[in-house]
Amino acid sequence: MPTDKLIRNFAFVNGVNRRSFLTGATMFGLGAATTAIVDGCGEGHSMMSTTPVSAAASTDTAANILTAALIAESLAITTYYTALSTEAVITDPNLAGSGGTALNVSANGSQINVAYLQGALLQEVSHAQTLRSLLGLATNGSGDATAKIPQTFYFPSGTFGSLSGFLPVLIDLETAFIGAYMTAVEEFASMAAGYNGFSSTQANPASSGSNLTQADLILYAKVASSILGVEAEHRALVRGIPAVTLSSPNYAGVDLIPANNVNYESSDNFTGLITSVSGDSSTTAAAALGPFITAGSNPVSVATVAAQASFSSVVPASIAANVSGSIPAAE
Repeated sequence: MPTDKLIRNFAFVNGVNRRSFLTGATMFGLGAATTAIVDGCGEGHSMMSTTPVSAAASTDTAANILTAALIAESLAITTYYTALSTEAVITDPNLAGSGGTALNVSANGSQINVAYLQGALLQEVSHAQTLRSLLGLATNGSGDATAKIPQTFYFPSGTFGSLSGFLPVLIDLETAFIGAYMTAVEEFASMAAGYNGFSSTQANPASSGSNLTQADLILYAKVASSILGVEAEHRALVRGIPAVTLSSPNYAGVDLIPANNVNYESSDNFTGLITSVSGDSSTTAAAALGPFITAGSNPVSVATVAAQASFSSVVPASIAANVSGSIPAAE
């Protein structure tokens, strides 16, 4: 399973295991993040305090889900931006080619492949802004750090040393993101129905003292599914970047033919975003992403939201103009 491989490969590099992420061993734990959201934040934070929800302790809350998703999107933004701006990755012949950059692809490079990464970067930025809005966080990102959204992520050695180091990490991350959003859809639906221990009484993080309605929860499931679809496109598109053949389909240890190689997207065996209904915290999205958040080697700072507004240093205006769309409306 991709996420299991991700954990096996990276957990020991960073000196953590799956459970350490959930037991407060990290500086930017999701538990701390959701506590900040439910209980309210200090001075300078734009989000209003909310009353605690009455959901069972064995299930995620709406705030848990949205926070986990925002951290995942911040990680995705950092991953794509760093690849586009790192010479060792972007000058690969499958991307901008020798001497090329994200804004100036060489004749021996691939403008189409570079555009895959540029489009994905802008889409992750849009997803993050939507999640900030739903959480009541300032869209300029000023409240992220106070809400315990990591400002630094930690990558395995060699991730940005070459395309062959970067691509397997990206594929595993996109697979984990797909699983996380699929789980989010299921959990929002369970909240709306009051099913499987999930409470339909969920505090609205963006509005102090109010609760989300059943219609809100159903819409959130729809929003999560719309993001899931885009993450699935990312996984297939980036699998198509290396120039492989039917007779030699393997690249960096991954068989890439066909690029879209699944009949159905998978929840990756996740049983929760932060809290696992099954009781096994090792099967949460939080556990899968934990190694990237635990302080370790190869730190990469998250670009500021001001920079994210256009990322003009790595995305040309012609690409940005063609990436559009907004969240789906309620029926």
